[in-house]
Amino acid sequence: MQLFNTLTRRRETLRTERPDRVTLYVCGPTVYNYAHIGNARPAVVFDLLARVLRQDYAQVVYARNFTDVDDKINAAAADAGVPIRTITERYIDAYHEDMRALGVLPPDLEPRVTEHMPEIIALIETLIERGHAYEAEGHVLFQVGSFAEYGQLSGRRPEEMLAGARVEVAPYKRDPLDFVLWKPSAPEQPGWESPWGRGRPGWHVECTAMIGEHLGHTIDIHGGGQDLIFPHHENEIAQGTCAHGARYCHTWVHNSFVTVDGQKMSKSLGNVLLVRDLLDQAPGEAVRLALLATHYRRPLDWNSERLMRARRTLIDHYRALCEVEGLEADPETPPDAELTAALRRDLNVAEALTRLQRLVDDLKAAADDAGRARAKSAVLASARLLGLLQQPPAEALAALSPRRSDLPVARIEALVAERESARRQRDFARADALRDALAELGAEVRDTPEGPRWAPLTLATGSA
Repeated sequence: MQLFNTLTRRRETLRTERPDRVTLYVCGPTVYNYAHIGNARPAVVFDLLARVLRQDYAQVVYARNFTDVDDKINAAAADAGVPIRTITERYIDAYHEDMRALGVLPPDLEPRVTEHMPEIIALIETLIERGHAYEAEGHVLFQVGSFAEYGQLSGRRPEEMLAGARVEVAPYKRDPLDFVLWKPSAPEQPGWESPWGRGRPGWHVECTAMIGEHLGHTIDIHGGGQDLIFPHHENEIAQGTCAHGARYCHTWVHNSFVTVDGQKMSKSLGNVLLVRDLLDQAPGEAVRLALLATHYRRPLDWNSERLMRARRTLIDHYRALCEVEGLEADPETPPDAELTAALRRDLNVAEALTRLQRLVDDLKAAADDAGRARAKSAVLASARLLGLLQQPPAEALAALSPRRSDLPVARIEALVAERESARRQRDFARADALRDALAELGAEVRDTPEGPRWAPLTLATGSA
């Protein structure tokens, strides 16, 4: 397995502490609202990574946390007049529901911050004892100047760090870059007793404590969104390394940003796409494929064409499977070697999907039932590695079919007329291009003696 390591800025062969075991930790959501498409991307990416790792390692320990104490959670609970647990349980349940719809398998561990206060306090005490943290005005802060390698992950110089967002400058800090490990809680805020008074942890210390408790002082892979590189992951390295004197993590993997129609997602623009709203537009499998189709380290621009392309691909594949539904697949068939090799190369999903298409084409071209059964087995085993094509084909096709009322009928009918004009002029290249444009919109056209007829994508074959 080769992965691009953010720390070294190059693709490397995966190094693990034990030859038969790999540990993977991914920063999960802060649960004060429903998951949006930006939350879904790392969940899908690292679900894929865990699936691939399980092909090669006897044991994969995958942990993805929930941040269930945070000022945004506190504010939501205060607005609703309920305890923070009421808010967090609601959105944890919703997150689980949304991720199941996207085919994301449950991680092995889902630690919650509120269940690890003793470990967090113990970690802070260790940092104080070793001279890397100090108390000031009811706070405990990490002393950044005590860790010479600070900034290595993000590649930032101190002046750049100070100019960055989310670095709080406060009078009780010895250095503006020092960050909070523990802070006091007001009577109306959630808090826990500690040697420094009633309070709650800072954001960064939580993950370090949970990693130490469940995965050890040195982990193999740490993942998350690109926005977490600084300050969150930079601060995790500082805490873990200084507390235990060991390398904190071998390989850092970060997925890039999600934009919507070319714009950054933000409440002010009103373009924050919730996963559950997308699931009203298309099945979760189509959303998953749309998220996977762009390499995880490249920015992903979400738009309706992307989702429709994913639908078209799945419809094509499920149609092929529908034709052989009566043939038994061999459950012991391994994933295709070329497809697996592509995923081992830093999750090269584009190459893997191209190979999957070839396997589907082989299924369509198989000459007899024995060949079709072998091809079906290869398709299903390989698609399973991607988290795709595991639904009953007929049910999947029914769910993937766009509703006529959801399609841009006027635009489709204009393109159908334009295509017919091109055919009459024997401009077949133009006619083929217009057929592709119609498919992008979710429609397929059939030429009949009475003229062209169009239908939503899955209904254009068989009875229209």
